[in-house]
Amino acid sequence: MTGVESPEYVPGHGLLKGRTAVVTAAAGAGIGGATARRFLEEGARVLISDAHARRLKEYEAELAGEFEGVSALACDVTDEAQVQALFDAAVRQHGRLDIVVNNAGLGGTSALVDMSDEQWSKVLDVTLNGTFRCTRAALRAFREGGQGGGTEGGHEGRRGGVIVNNASVVGWRAQAGQAHYAAAKAGVMALTRCAAIEAAGFGVRVNAVSPSLAMHPHLVKVTSPELLEELTEREAFGRYAEPWEVANVIVFLASDYSSYMTGEAVSVSSQHA
Repeated sequence: MTGVESPEYVPGHGLLKGRTAVVTAAAGAGIGGATARRFLEEGARVLISDAHARRLKEYEAELAGEFEGVSALACDVTDEAQVQALFDAAVRQHGRLDIVVNNAGLGGTSALVDMSDEQWSKVLDVTLNGTFRCTRAALRAFREGGQGGGTEGGHEGRRGGVIVNNASVVGWRAQAGQAHYAAAKAGVMALTRCAAIEAAGFGVRVNAVSPSLAMHPHLVKVTSPELLEELTEREAFGRYAEPWEVANVIVFLASDYSSYMTGEAVSVSSQHA
């Protein structure tokens, strides 16, 4: 199948003007980095985070050369103290927290019959438990007063907040060698739905994106050409997604354009089943 060329990059329209966001796993190359850039283009203040401190600082410097309102704090989402410090920093720096993007995740390929407890637990701890820790911290911040919906259009002081989790289409469908990752991402979807019901009472929306194949240089290095070709051929457009194409959907879910959506996992792919 001949791939369709990527569309032109979409300019910002101020959809998140005046809002403060935290984005995890945002050290540059993938969906998290693309989301941070898109949020800044849409007028948000963004605190980026990642477990890789050096890459994080480099990306902070890159973004700061183009935008105001960007800061960074290293955070390992498997460490509760670091997670809490991240959310405390967001509220301390900006006086409010409006949007949280839980992008941290860890993959790997291993047949279940040969998978070790360590392999299983490591993927689950970053991908599912990390999303749980950050979601819990975000909900506490929203409930306890570090929340809002922006200051534009007469909405100053509005109670609420938005969480967008990064799930995956493998949370719906089977893929050999991905039992740990698929279980974690299916868990992220279930967590998203339950958190959405609990958070609705204090005006918070919780949704997820479920991409299939969004490639960037780091992933290309660890993906065999054969597997990349196979996965690409499954896609309706015959190509992988650019990270910013997934970030565009995250912007939508973070903005008021999705004001009645909560508890949803939105497939950014034709491969949702």
